[in-house]
Amino acid sequence: MSDVAELEKLSSKELHDRAVKHAVRHGDVKFLWRLLEQIPAAEAATGNIGESEADIKYVLPMLDDYMHSGEGEIAEALRPMYIEYLSTRD
Repeated sequence: MSDVAELEKLSSKELHDRAVKHAVRHGDVKFLWRLLEQIPAAEAATGNIGESEADIKYVLPMLDDYMHSGEGEIAEALRPMYIEYLSTRD
């Protein structure tokens, strides 16, 4: 388990990388699927409405977005999810 205060100090990219690495290493498909589900909402929150609508309709764009969900405004919008996940894991 990681301290929330320490996690808050990390960049969004670092949070993304740690959360995804942990999920992959531990076979946490539930978290990875949750991440894919949250990406369209994160894109909408950053003003990318068209992109979020496309993601809902097409799985391949979602997988591409997953690969980039640790970058820029999307990573910022997903910070709470990464912190919550990392703070409850070993």
